[in-house]
Amino acid sequence: MATAQRNLTTREADIRMMMAAEVHLGTKNCDFQMERYVFKRRNDGIYIINLGKTWEKLQLAARIIVAIENPQDIIVQSARPYGQRAVLKFAQYTGAHAIAGRHTPGTFTNQLQTSFSEPRLLILTDPRTDHQPIKEAALSNIPTIAFCDTDSPMRYVDIGIPANNKGKHSIGCLFWLLGRMVLQMRGLIPPGHKWDIMVDLFFYREPEEAKEQQEEEVQALPDHTDYSAVAGGAEWSSQIPDAQWAPEIPAAGAVVASGWTAEEAVGREGWDTAAAPTMAAVAPPPVVNPGGWE
Repeated sequence: MATAQRNLTTREADIRMMMAAEVHLGTKNCDFQMERYVFKRRNDGIYIINLGKTWEKLQLAARIIVAIENPQDIIVQSARPYGQRAVLKFAQYTGAHAIAGRHTPGTFTNQLQTSFSEPRLLILTDPRTDHQPIKEAALSNIPTIAFCDTDSPMRYVDIGIPANNKGKHSIGCLFWLLGRMVLQMRGLIPPGHKWDIMVDLFFYREPEEAKEQQEEEVQALPDHTDYSAVAGGAEWSSQIPDAQWAPEIPAAGAVVASGWTAEEAVGREGWDTAAAPTMAAVAPPPVVNPGGWE
């Protein structure tokens, strides 16, 4: 007799999702500050991250994000290409400000820059790739949350979430879980209900895949117009009256204007037989001898 499968708790379901996204896979190197989050080491030398501690750190980070009144004071940043789509989606659903791509030096320290900002919280994808914003945040006393792998440096990182920050599925899954926890704590998602946003939207997409999907969505248009369905010549003639194609012949005869005489009008014979108009004799102007010269 098979036992009925029990319903998984939220924590167990999240850990199962993180295992499917390979969040637990670390690297072959381990930082001394990340040893507390390592569960074991495989035979091939790869460290395994304890996902229970990862889930607890996600809860802690979500509580800190909810404690900030204005979501625009939170900056989510990722210089790694695999995390740029996840960062933009996370900012879209939580109201934070996203910076996807290269960090401009001086964004948090140089007040003369147009992109200068003073956030209350900074969320990063990789401390090694995003080392510049971490240094500037440390100078400006900005708390920093970062997803840290087993070999990531923990300097100037206030809250390190142990996870695989090199896989596109892992980064998308982590930001999806963090965004869902934030919305649950804000009360936008009722307790016990699932988030209607799919985790696939947070995954990185190759440019070729996006281009192929756009080509499939666009319907193929014909190269030429089919004129076979157009009505035949008989129907064309019935639609257009004959009077429209009849040439317009002006009435024969001369047009007499008000300033012309009957003799000057042109008759039916043509312009050759018409008499040339007579020119009136014009007297030459008198010669004036200016200055009294003879």
